[in-house]
Amino acid sequence: MTSSKQKLSIAAQPASAGTQQTIKRRLDLAVDGITCPACMTTIEQGIGNMPGIAEVILNYTTHRLTIEGRDSVPNLEAIIGKLDHLGYKGRPYELSTAGLAQARAEKHLLRAMAVAGFAAANIMMMSVAVWSGNSSGMEESTRDLFHWISAMIALPAVTYAGQPFFLSALSALKGRHLNMDVPISLAVILAVVMSLVQTISHQPDTYFDSAVMLLFFLLIGRYLDLRARNRTRELGQNLMALQKPTVTRIALDNTTQECPVSLIEPGDRILVPMGARIGVDGIISQGSSEIDTSLVTGESTPRTKTIDDKVYAGTLNLGAPLHVTANAAGDNTLLAEISALMDKAMQKRGTYVRLADKAASLYAPVVHLTALFTLIGWLLLSNGWQPSLLTAIAVLIITCPCALGLAVPVVQVVATGALFRRGILVNAGDALERLALIDTIVFDKTGTLTEPDPVILNLKDISENDLRDAARLARSSHHILARAIAPHAKHVPLIPDAREIAGSGVMGQLGDQQLRLGSHQFCLDDTNKQPPSSNPNEQRSELWFRRNEEQPVRFQFHQDLKEDAVETIRTLISLGFKVEILSGDKQGVVAKTAQSLGIETFRAQTKPKDKIEHIEKLKAAGAHVMMIGDGLNDAAALQTANVSVAPASALDITQGSADIVIVGNRLHPLLELITIARKARVLIIQNFYFAAIYNIVAIPLAVLGYVTPLLAALSMSVSSIIVTLNALRAQLIRKEQ
Repeated sequence: MTSSKQKLSIAAQPASAGTQQTIKRRLDLAVDGITCPACMTTIEQGIGNMPGIAEVILNYTTHRLTIEGRDSVPNLEAIIGKLDHLGYKGRPYELSTAGLAQARAEKHLLRAMAVAGFAAANIMMMSVAVWSGNSSGMEESTRDLFHWISAMIALPAVTYAGQPFFLSALSALKGRHLNMDVPISLAVILAVVMSLVQTISHQPDTYFDSAVMLLFFLLIGRYLDLRARNRTRELGQNLMALQKPTVTRIALDNTTQECPVSLIEPGDRILVPMGARIGVDGIISQGSSEIDTSLVTGESTPRTKTIDDKVYAGTLNLGAPLHVTANAAGDNTLLAEISALMDKAMQKRGTYVRLADKAASLYAPVVHLTALFTLIGWLLLSNGWQPSLLTAIAVLIITCPCALGLAVPVVQVVATGALFRRGILVNAGDALERLALIDTIVFDKTGTLTEPDPVILNLKDISENDLRDAARLARSSHHILARAIAPHAKHVPLIPDAREIAGSGVMGQLGDQQLRLGSHQFCLDDTNKQPPSSNPNEQRSELWFRRNEEQPVRFQFHQDLKEDAVETIRTLISLGFKVEILSGDKQGVVAKTAQSLGIETFRAQTKPKDKIEHIEKLKAAGAHVMMIGDGLNDAAALQTANVSVAPASALDITQGSADIVIVGNRLHPLLELITIARKARVLIIQNFYFAAIYNIVAIPLAVLGYVTPLLAALSMSVSSIIVTLNALRAQLIRKEQ
């Protein structure tokens, strides 16, 4: 499959000459039957051991399994067969239908919860009558009647309401492994069977109420977990709902026809009427209009777009009709890319998640062994098989590691969803964990602290010929200053074989002329000519253009700070962060920017390797560094930092290197990002402590026989609900913070 990853920016970026598309050897599957983190470990290890598999990542939120092959696309039939052997069902993943299975599961859980709740209420009335009767001389026949009525209610209720657990446990056993649903199913079945035996043998006590109440409480916890995960998934799908299913295609004879988006090819012309959403990513070929890009950039002010400007699927045409030449449609659009970023955010797991997964995978056998030893111990104490089995059932129920399994994933899902609603896309699942520990923040300057659209100040001093050829060369550059020059050659061909050197400039051959556009030093190379001196203390950004051995020409630029840059930087400093600037710009320009923002530490005229070396020095000194940058020369530095952030205007390669992408043109979301990350870390630690304390207290009580199956069901379910509700606090941070 050919990758055509789209940028999360409104300004189109020209591709460098010779850019190659990457061939992805990837297969995406939707997997049914996943109920806990232990399932994730089983699937990832099982599929990962197959020949030719390079990487396997399962998303607990969407149940999306991503498999990458080493040399080719993984074999679909072999993968599905392996999943079936492990006890799970797999099918090709389709974004448009991804939510249907989750919606069906949610409805089924609601129905099961309703059945269990109704049955539990009625059985409890029978139990209360029996308890009262046992103390007031109820006849045995009357008590047996109440027990049989309870059995008639419990058996069909358990059979239906227990399906989410029974089917999952059966699939796990079929795959020769254990999950959390195995001890739950075993406890419920043993409680029901034991109660039937007690009823048949006219015993005074049965435990139908415990079995049904256990299912009821468990279903509440599982439903809350599913809702928390679906909420984040729905955010991405709501955006994808903006993708029109059909568009109006303009044929070669200028006739129009409604056409499914899936059939649109790059180069097709699309008609976008006034008031309609744009159905593809593309370039305007005819017309001019106001475009509402708020759902993409977070900016509420419409932008004027005209011929040769880029537009994105999901944005709204507020003015006149437009003709758009498509360059991406369907799964290759910006909206699809945002959805993919959200999906990726919950795939990679950090230290806390891996710890929880490992503990949960070890818990199932530990639970069974604990219950078995409890049963044997009580039998050896000659307590009879009924109380011994009853105590073992309570141990099975109360030691189920549901709270531990939910401790991290639910927090991660809720926090990622809260950030998404604020225009922050998390690109790595463990990014929030690393972000919560940062103490040093390093900014690039150009395009990160400043507005992404610089203005040429000395345009009147540059000849038309130099401006045209410099602009042709600039169209092959990714540098933000080159973007200000590039529009002056919109209708002129690119310079063939132009080559960009990160941190220096771009060069190319036009006939017998060698052209260079870049830094002052870059234009000194390979020539004896001395360009006009470049004062490092001058407070204006500049680029130089050189043609052969002719005297180089200087372009001077003005860049405004982003409107919230001063407030955001001062807030970060007041919070105790060490803030620095690493920029390739001149000393004077960087110094002026640092002074305006109140930043004491800055470095100017830094090359990509200089940025890497400086960040490594900071890390070696014990600092936890977050790097924010948008340029080609920032990509390697972003990967070096502990956490990396890129604005939406960044290049594809820069966004690919970043852990987090901020949509829009503001810096204030950084404050919300840090606040939510720290809150998420606190909530995760709280959940771990709660799960540990719960097990330390509950397990000994159950083993010693102080906990009935009903109390065990209540306490275990309440622990899961508390963990889930605590995780939901991650989204309660006010948006204006």
